Amino acid sequence: MEGLEFHHIGVACLDLDTEASAFGALGYAQEGADFEDSIQGVSGRFLVGAGPRLELLAPLGSGGVLTPWLQRGTKLYHLAYQTRDLVSSLEDLRRVRARVMVAPVPAVAFGGRSIAFLLMPNLLLLELIEAGVAES
Repeated sequence: MEGLEFHHIGVACLDLDTEASAFGALGYAQEGADFEDSIQGVSGRFLVGAGPRLELLAPLGSGGVLTPWLQRGTKLYHLAYQTRDLVSSLEDLRRVRARVMVAPVPAVAFGGRSIAFLLMPNLLLLELIEAGVAES
């Protein structure tokens, strides 16, 4: 799809430090400060290394968006792409039968830029991230 640029793989976990330590054995290191996003109900940390950027996400309290993934033992749970035009990208993906799971909301991890989550027909969860001025 035109206009999308890969950004990261989302990794569900119970504890950011424990998970970061495991990925550290593969050469990953923290990128930027940890964040908390009360809208999404998660705390997070980005890691960079020899592979793709990772976004470690842990639940803030009980329940929340990560609970079903963690209960099933699913660690790698979403692929994230930046887009210059969030509205157009959402429309394009809806045309291929993707369902919007989370409509655009501001995200702490991206300086308040909007994100949205879609479920593809093959059950892959995508995160779209509105690109910033310097990134577009």
